[in-house]
Amino acid sequence: MDRILLVEDDEGIVSGLTEYLSAEGFSVSSARTKKEALEKLSAKEFDLALLDVSLPDGSGYSLCPPAKERGIPVIFVTASGDEYSVVAGLDMGADDYVAKPFRPRELLSRIRSVLRRSGGGQPLSLGDVTLDPVRGMAKKAGRELYLSALEYRLLLAFMNNKGLVLTRSRLMEEIWDAGGEFVNDNTLTVYIKRLREKIEDDPALPKLIVTVRGVGYRAEG
Repeated sequence: MDRILLVEDDEGIVSGLTEYLSAEGFSVSSARTKKEALEKLSAKEFDLALLDVSLPDGSGYSLCPPAKERGIPVIFVTASGDEYSVVAGLDMGADDYVAKPFRPRELLSRIRSVLRRSGGGQPLSLGDVTLDPVRGMAKKAGRELYLSALEYRLLLAFMNNKGLVLTRSRLMEEIWDAGGEFVNDNTLTVYIKRLREKIEDDPALPKLIVTVRGVGYRAEG
């Protein structure tokens, strides 16, 4: 379970995001001030920090350096969506920036994307298929696979969730913005087929990505 530190002084946002992210399988700890956030950063371990810029006792920007020193990826969440604020946050080492008002589904997608990118770059595998996140390279039995952006992201989602059933809606959330295009249900079916053609020994009888009828798919191997 990934642990998120949510630094936000709006109680409504804290309550809503905590409920939403908890339902998605995250452990959420919140802080409403810079002082409280620094105390939690010192006392606990987190996998990601969501930082509001405007806090009652100072700027959330100042929390970015101590978070990054602890190896914690940072996403700024703020009402300041102007270009200067975005650049300032990214220049401090932030991994992403989301402006209010935001859609929870979009934020969830960005959180998962940042967590994947910051996962240490360890090689992943599924049967005889391997993936190197650092080099962005996938191989089957030692032979390089040439995957599109959507195919790569789809494979990454399956490898990061081996043994778990992924619903079609969850998979569309994982890949919808890869390559800057929206993915609908029919498109997902096409890309599952294309990916199977590249990684399965027999795409007609898939063993690595199996269909869970009426629900979605499960990666095995």
